[in-house]
Amino acid sequence: MDFILPHTLPASGIPWEKVLPPLIPRLNGTFGQYSWTPELLIPETDQTSSAQVNCDHSGFTVQVDVKLFNPGDLVVKVTGDFVEVQGKHEEKKKDGPGIITRQFNRRFRIPEGVDIMALESAVSPAGILIISAPMLQIQSSRSTTKTQ
Repeated sequence: MDFILPHTLPASGIPWEKVLPPLIPRLNGTFGQYSWTPELLIPETDQTSSAQVNCDHSGFTVQVDVKLFNPGDLVVKVTGDFVEVQGKHEEKKKDGPGIITRQFNRRFRIPEGVDIMALESAVSPAGILIISAPMLQIQSSRSTTKTQ
């Protein structure tokens, strides 16, 4: 069976509740004594790395929930007009062999007028990564002339 994918996907992602039932017509919502709904097959969105972005006259601030990461697991860097946040945490399983890995990548556009050279980042005791930078100070373009 050939599948034809659209050239562009909707911003909300693939509508799995419409895609999966035709792919599994024999199940018809049940398999033996088990029943399923499309919601069971739709991946949950990760709310653990939610972020808040604020930019006003005082400066630019990004707050990212990183409770599941240690400060050493995080990388914050500026690339062009973006600040990028990367987190990767690995730990050995406590109940046997194997490794548990958790990671995320986020990019935030830095608005015009933000002093990128003064950008700072820190993790609060509550596990919130705070990235901040002040707005550029615009110097007065008025020239002063001396009278003699």
